[in-house]
Amino acid sequence: MITDILVIGSGISGLTYAIKIGEQNPELQLTIISKNNLLETNTRYAQGGIAVVSNFQKDSYDKHIEDTLIAGAGKCDKEVVKFVVEEGHERLQELMDWGTQFDKKEKGLHLTKEGGHSENRIVHHKDRTGLEIQESLIRKIKTFPNISLLENHTLVDLITDHHTGSLNKRCYGAYVIQNLEQEIIRISSKITVLSTGGAGQLFSHTTNPLNATGDGLGAAYRAKVLMKALPFVQFHPTALYPKIEGNTFLISEAVRGEGGILVNSQGERFMLKYDPHAELAPRDIVARSIANEILKSDQEYVYLDCRNINKQDFINQFPTILKNCKKIDLNPLINLIPVIPAAHYFCGGIQVNPFGETMLKGLYAIGECSYTGLHGANRLASNSLLESLVFSHRAALNSLKEINGNLPSKEFYENVPEWNGAQYIYDEKISAIEKLKKDLQRIMASKVGIFKTSEGLIKAESELKEIFLKTKDIYNENKLTLEVCELRNMVSVAYLMIKQSQELKENIGVFYNHDNVA
Repeated sequence: MITDILVIGSGISGLTYAIKIGEQNPELQLTIISKNNLLETNTRYAQGGIAVVSNFQKDSYDKHIEDTLIAGAGKCDKEVVKFVVEEGHERLQELMDWGTQFDKKEKGLHLTKEGGHSENRIVHHKDRTGLEIQESLIRKIKTFPNISLLENHTLVDLITDHHTGSLNKRCYGAYVIQNLEQEIIRISSKITVLSTGGAGQLFSHTTNPLNATGDGLGAAYRAKVLMKALPFVQFHPTALYPKIEGNTFLISEAVRGEGGILVNSQGERFMLKYDPHAELAPRDIVARSIANEILKSDQEYVYLDCRNINKQDFINQFPTILKNCKKIDLNPLINLIPVIPAAHYFCGGIQVNPFGETMLKGLYAIGECSYTGLHGANRLASNSLLESLVFSHRAALNSLKEINGNLPSKEFYENVPEWNGAQYIYDEKISAIEKLKKDLQRIMASKVGIFKTSEGLIKAESELKEIFLKTKDIYNENKLTLEVCELRNMVSVAYLMIKQSQELKENIGVFYNHDNVA
């Protein structure tokens, strides 16, 4: 299969990029692959909203920039922060022009406040902002006849000089697996875009969906693309405990923004002793504070108390949270909500320039799988969707310039080789994959989570090596399947995270090693 542009991932980043291309050049053939159906992405689970300066009477770009820099703990790229914040308002307007609905009040958008923000600037659609964005973008993308949509396809590997024998230091598309048929197809492309999200499934508790296994990160690593800041994994402070139907449900930070407070097993409010901003401190502080309180208690969670929030306001603003709490027989209007920190967002990823370009020509990375420099050592709440909008726009404009440049011939792309891998019959070894995944999650949660030690990281590396060897054996001796692909990527990303964590000698942002304390 040959296409002009291949987009891998169908969340806000991938779909926004594709819409931009479709609007600017309807002659280009663009193919989007989605790991599941188009709706099942990290984007759809985003509750809070998009941080954008909209009320210029009370807020300003400078305030948003300063809040982002403070949250990032001195590790942000200041120029990136500046243009992302300043371009955000225009990108938000485009999103609304495409049909996305946000909550309004009499005089404009309804704005909420989240941790680390000095002003109310979070644009939202109740507590299901991501779902509203995802659905509106899907409706829009289906209006472009030049855009093909392939659901239930998963990235296996990027096609590079290694496969073609050329010396162009370029990406030529990707090998992808058809999840249902378990067949691998080649998709040759002039431009390849990774918008594959993060890798929250590396941990036992995560707000990410089951498909967040670091596919883009793993493929980029194997293609020898530079990865940066992987130890900076943000844990959302308040995920519902226990899991619902096997998934960890997020309790939006906006709940604390509206007045929800955290109390420990003794019923004591504790955040004020950790930070003067209390429940609205940056997420790393709140998550570590909760983890500390859990360690000091005999239970695995703390409580979120929402009883001081106006009942009707809660019902109107947080219907999804209310619905999911009731699944475990909790009523947040009268009951305390048990919560735990859960892996939420990768601040690090594939290093890109201000236009989403990686070090490999023809390969872009946008969204959570990328490292732009915006977040530094800790992401400011609701800046992720903003980053996706801005970098998707920039990457699309740059791609349109690049695709008219000096590229290999049509015949070159036609002759890219098909996948050449093991074609052995699926056997009983595959049944071991789920256990290996659970073992990996246990290692990462216990030794590479919110708190780390140098000894723990060494043990994690040693234990992961055993999983790597078993994974390698399965990969070499069996037909490639979706499950094998996921495990392979999870092992790769976990290894990089452990190695980069060992290199960090200071506690900063979301990274905390007990042995770095003076």
